[in-house]
Amino acid sequence: MPSENLRIPTADGLADAFATYPDDGERHPGVLMYADGFGIRPVLREMARELAGHGYYVLVPNLFYRHGPAPVIELPEHIGEEVRPAVFARLMPLIEAHTPERVLSDADAYLRFLTARPEVSAGPVAVTGYCIGGLLATRTAVAHPGQVAALAAFHGPVGADGPDSLSELTAEVHFGHAESDLTPEALGELNKALDAAGVGYTSEIYPGTVHGFTMSDTDAFDPAAVRLHWDRLLPLLARALTER
Repeated sequence: MPSENLRIPTADGLADAFATYPDDGERHPGVLMYADGFGIRPVLREMARELAGHGYYVLVPNLFYRHGPAPVIELPEHIGEEVRPAVFARLMPLIEAHTPERVLSDADAYLRFLTARPEVSAGPVAVTGYCIGGLLATRTAVAHPGQVAALAAFHGPVGADGPDSLSELTAEVHFGHAESDLTPEALGELNKALDAAGVGYTSEIYPGTVHGFTMSDTDAFDPAAVRLHWDRLLPLLARALTER
């Protein structure tokens, strides 16, 4: 599986990124994958490679490139609960500095770069994201209704911008929520907003999960939930990107 470290031109400089795709000489649909707050690291590369193995070109940008190349801060091999507070104390200023304006400016650059890659086929793309990356994926899909055909976000604060923020969505959607992140009542309100947008969607709480359940280098990792994540994500991408 070919992999590359790339640099994406943006309005504020060059964003480093990781990309991977099938080794068959063909062009494949593009997927923009937003990392969680811990950023690009081995587990994200593994997830990108697994997705690419199903026939996609996967681009994972460093969200915090303005503060340096990934990893922006030193991370332990396993981000356990004993180190998590200290890690987040260093990450939160970076997350807070990543304003909605920066998110949308970067999204424009990432999608422009992705769709120009010679390995990427013509047509719509998908965006996926984890944790804060789920919110960024959602903002990207909302801002690019004619270009993003599929949106998937996992244990992310996808409703943080309010229900009206989803009104411009046209992509097919899957939101996989952690049980610790969302009450059934809040899920109902979010799903009402998706109903109002008129999009096809699934939006569900993954039973027994806590925030971060897809990430195998954290204490939150849940093997059954990450299998469910793939069971939801892969058919969504196939419908939106390869069955047109």
